[in-house]
Amino acid sequence: MKNPLLFYLFSDKIGQLPVFRGHLFSFRRIKMEQKTPHLRKRKGGSAGNVCPHQNMPACFLPEGKKWNTEQNKRFLSDIKWLQQAAATNEILEAVAVSCNASHDLILDLFGIRGIIPREEGALGIREGLLRDIALIARTGKHVAFCVERIDFDALGNPTVICSRRKAQERCKTEYLSLLTPGDILPARVTHLEPFGAFLDIGCGIHALLPIDCISTSRISHPAQRLKKGQDVFVLLRQIDEKGRFLLTMKELLGSWEENAACFSVGDTVCGRVRSKEDYGVFIELTPNLTGLAEKKGEVEPGMLATVYIKSILPEKMKIKLVLVDSFFAEDNDLPPLRFFQTAGHMDSFLYSPACCSKRVETVFL
Repeated sequence: MKNPLLFYLFSDKIGQLPVFRGHLFSFRRIKMEQKTPHLRKRKGGSAGNVCPHQNMPACFLPEGKKWNTEQNKRFLSDIKWLQQAAATNEILEAVAVSCNASHDLILDLFGIRGIIPREEGALGIREGLLRDIALIARTGKHVAFCVERIDFDALGNPTVICSRRKAQERCKTEYLSLLTPGDILPARVTHLEPFGAFLDIGCGIHALLPIDCISTSRISHPAQRLKKGQDVFVLLRQIDEKGRFLLTMKELLGSWEENAACFSVGDTVCGRVRSKEDYGVFIELTPNLTGLAEKKGEVEPGMLATVYIKSILPEKMKIKLVLVDSFFAEDNDLPPLRFFQTAGHMDSFLYSPACCSKRVETVFL
């Protein structure tokens, strides 16, 4: 079928017709992989170069990602397995069903009572660097922990004494301390602020993804791109003087050419209005690609816009659009993000086309 109209959601499965989420694309030529074979490579590195952190142990994944694994279920299934977990310092996951008045986290280990004492609830609690609200907020959520010991009462009923702090110390020592700027790692969004998003990068250890590092297309709040609980991939941008991790994501969402390759002159597509200026309207086609259209009618940021692609100019890094229509979407669910690379390392990332005089590049030092 020629010129199929596709609701394309930044997935790798081009040609399917998922539910409309806000980005409408039309493809006229061959599959994008064939049009853009350079997707697999990056300046200073490639997806084929295995980073030592690419195959990270599952125990260091963000909290909630190990809970449903067979290994985790097996260790929680029986007291003997829990004793073995204590002996081997295994990192497990369970749900914190409550937080008592002493701010101890209470766990349900498949019918066996578990407890994480307050001082073992997280790195920084014991030292006074983290407030108790961080423990209270874990109620009803998954927590990573190591088994310290198992106590038995007079009737032989067990209570498993656990430490989340110990799991985080292992994660920091055996995984996070080995990372260098430019390393790619999985993460999970935990909460959003106007200045950025906080992500769990392993066992409940958080790092900041600043708003200007989320995507090339500008947004006014991280909630326009991310939501709590969302799994993403990020790059380590830098480690500050206090040892805090700063992240970036926009380099994984593709270069200008990679995103522009999804479109052809003459296509009519759907994007989202990001800003309105005196000289025109900026319309986001993908998180890393924005075009400019002349103002027409009542157009406001946040609206969806149907646009005709008038020209694609790599040498100027510009896409000229003609605004056909604008409207508010009935469904404001965020479209899934498409990551062009999900493992390995980048020494640098060149966003701008090679033929463009303006050079936009990230160098990881």
